Amino acid sequence: MKLVIQRVKEAKVEVEGNITGSINQGLLVLLGVGAEDTKEMVDIYVEKLVKLRIFADEEGKTNLSVQDVNGQILVVSQFTLYADCKKGNRPSFTGAGSPELGNTLYEYFCEKVKEKMGNVEVGEFGADMKVSLINDGPFTIVWDSRDW
Repeated sequence: MKLVIQRVKEAKVEVEGNITGSINQGLLVLLGVGAEDTKEMVDIYVEKLVKLRIFADEEGKTNLSVQDVNGQILVVSQFTLYADCKKGNRPSFTGAGSPELGNTLYEYFCEKVKEKMGNVEVGEFGADMKVSLINDGPFTIVWDSRDW
């Protein structure tokens, strides 16, 4: 599983001109599912995500979580995080999970975030999405399950 986590002032995702998810202050999470990923991995990532202290406290130190600042989370599926560009010029996506696994774990991830946060905004799995954001910092973190 790969996540790109961006601290944002605002973010939204559109599908065919319709906004499917929109947040103000919070986290934009791009989520890629790998062939070996499991629900147990999702549980670990979500628990850590909602407690990740990357928002500034009153002294300007990154000491608060998205929960602490009453922020929001927007989750967008992105299998292209599994692009392998080692050979040639055309990326290979053989490390990405199947569409069925990807959708199952994406939905499960969103469900678990909703349990923790009370709400989650989402993109549309498998759709051509237009994502826009105002990155806060910028502050971007990449998580890769192969490193855990």
